[in-house]
Amino acid sequence: MGVSCTSSRNMYDPQKKYSPAVIKADYTLFRNILETTHPSIYWYTPKDSMDYYFEMVGKNLKDSMTEIQFRDQLAYMISKLDCGHTTMKGSKSFSRYVDTASSKAFPFALKFWSDTMVITANLRRNDPILQRGTIVLSINGYNARALTDTLFNYITTDGYSINGKYQSLSTGFAFANLYKNVIGLTDSLNIHFIDSVGNESQAWVKPYDFKADTLNKSSLNHGPPAKGKSPKKKKENPFFFYSSANLQLDTVMKTGFMTVATFDRSNHLRKFFKRSFKVIHKEHIKDLIIDVRSNGGGDAGLSTLLTKYIIDHKFKLADSLYTIKPPSQYKKYMEKSFLYGMLISLVTKKETDGKYHFRYFEKHYNSPKKKNHYDGQVFILIGGNSFSATTLFAGDLKGQKNVILVGEETGGGYYGNTAWIIPDVTLPNTGLRFRLPRFRMVINKDRIKNGRGITPDVWALPSSDAIRDGVDFKAMKVRELIVQQDALTNHDPENK
Repeated sequence: MGVSCTSSRNMYDPQKKYSPAVIKADYTLFRNILETTHPSIYWYTPKDSMDYYFEMVGKNLKDSMTEIQFRDQLAYMISKLDCGHTTMKGSKSFSRYVDTASSKAFPFALKFWSDTMVITANLRRNDPILQRGTIVLSINGYNARALTDTLFNYITTDGYSINGKYQSLSTGFAFANLYKNVIGLTDSLNIHFIDSVGNESQAWVKPYDFKADTLNKSSLNHGPPAKGKSPKKKKENPFFFYSSANLQLDTVMKTGFMTVATFDRSNHLRKFFKRSFKVIHKEHIKDLIIDVRSNGGGDAGLSTLLTKYIIDHKFKLADSLYTIKPPSQYKKYMEKSFLYGMLISLVTKKETDGKYHFRYFEKHYNSPKKKNHYDGQVFILIGGNSFSATTLFAGDLKGQKNVILVGEETGGGYYGNTAWIIPDVTLPNTGLRFRLPRFRMVINKDRIKNGRGITPDVWALPSSDAIRDGVDFKAMKVRELIVQQDALTNHDPENK
């Protein structure tokens, strides 16, 4: 009985409202920490503009708010920094609640680009009309431009890389969550779309109810194998490694396809790279495709290691890498502040500009690998989800004679970013958290500081037909380039 009462008291209530005084106290702290500690707060948005946004959001906090409502206000504010590593998180209690909560949801995942939105997944898998690849013209009267103009205010990216925001909105059910939180679900959704014969049509769709609707589990889980039959292990030919990184070789065409979905240090990538390039060298692979479209970054040491196997010259990690020490009164709100403070004291030195510089990386040059270095043709697939350490890798190789970047602009900045040590900061009254990157990095001071990501050498853009048919349009573009390249080589008199 006592346990039950305690559990009831500790249950998270998403409808609980915080008073304006409580919210404003957390907001003032939020603003002060960003203004004194974020090393790039005015990098892409001038101080007078940031002051304007801070004041504008502050004026919106005159009524009581739920955690979600307050979080959306802070997310809007953070988006104005144009720093992809600075993001909002719910309170720990909210995160635990979401893990177990059953609620209604926007039923589709959508792919966005330019003025277009296309269905990529439908929670009602047997829907006969609104299938994958369907072009949606409007949702409750909002067309694609109106939706992105609204929701981009709650998405962070490096600088002005709009493609990063398009891709964030298109990943998984990110749009569904934002639509629900920012615009709000109605009892019925008015969907205007292009039907299978090319005509404009309309459908009324109810939100997906996880309590009432039943997922087609048989399509998600085929169950154990039939009795008497042992499951056959899928044999990858000739080479395969971890789920986050794999290599497939076509030894006839002498082509390799390497996928690196993360640079997280827990994925055994050092071993993977070493064995991969050994096999690539042994099999005399002439064309290597490296797919980092979905790679959101990770350990810069691992992205540097991969770069060493391909780059043809010495290179630095960064021209400038520095942090700002936070005022002591704010450290108690920052995750692992003592540990991170000790680490920063050990590896940085205060310079004449008042910043604490990580001089080792500002001065140290990395050399290309000698053993199993790859000198053939490289195609790197990039897109809006290519971020952080991935842009270090792709950026350092951009322009190299034997490297072609294919795809779309990266979400990560080409000139630099703010990252490295990224603690959570917890606001004491509401428990809301935000990620605070501590180091500002200028990768190469000679690059143009225009706030853009890395642009591809060859663009490969999505289409509704490709999404409907499940076609990998970026990989197809690379195959076209290889065919064209082989045709040119075969007709070159010097190669006869």
